[in-house]
Amino acid sequence: MPFLPSTALINDVLGDIKSDTPYLALFTASPNAGGGGTEVGGSYARQAITYGSITSGAMSNSSAITFTNLPNSTITHYAVFNASTGGTMKGYGALSNPITAVSGDQLQIPIGAHTLSLSGS
Repeated sequence: MPFLPSTALINDVLGDIKSDTPYLALFTASPNAGGGGTEVGGSYARQAITYGSITSGAMSNSSAITFTNLPNSTITHYAVFNASTGGTMKGYGALSNPITAVSGDQLQIPIGAHTLSLSGS
């Protein structure tokens, strides 16, 4: 029989991600539950995320997230890691719309535009 997490468990998991120094990574090919995918290369770097309060099984960035000096790429996915390089992937997803970057571009994710949410029972 399936196990459905309670709101308390969902909030605990989000709290663990929030307190584990999260970094947002951008991908040009989809990661999966075991990792994989193709992270943007060049002089791109993962960016630290500051999350606001956890409400109803979700939390959003409480400050803008800015990526600078992107290479030519089509960004299709993202993942959250617990380190600026290497580390453990905590989760991933597809962007609503791919982003085409030209060498040297900057990408800014406004406050509240990046939301992690989990659902349960």
